[in-house]
Amino acid sequence: MDRIKRLSFKVLDKHKSQFGENFDENKEILDKVTIIRSKGLKNEIAGFITKFLKKEKRNEETKQAQIDAMQEEDVLDNPTSDDVTSEDDASSETTETSSTEKSEE
Repeated sequence: MDRIKRLSFKVLDKHKSQFGENFDENKEILDKVTIIRSKGLKNEIAGFITKFLKKEKRNEETKQAQIDAMQEEDVLDNPTSDDVTSEDDASSETTETSSTEKSEE
């Protein structure tokens, strides 16, 4: 694991809740929680943290969308008992109507 990832994960382990998806804000937070003298190193770490958190959020949204799609698919494939009952009621009404019409003839 390279130096940037290692240092970024160390910071995230302790202070993940303070960071977000904004690079400039992450840079300021990094200044508050660590002592990094090198401007370039600080920028790389803040950039990696920003990229990591954005990717993590995107993956969560994708997983949630897949779960929602699967649940919707299950509802369409397996109708509830209310749906089945209403279909049975409709067919019995049709049968009653047909028998009433025959008896009137």
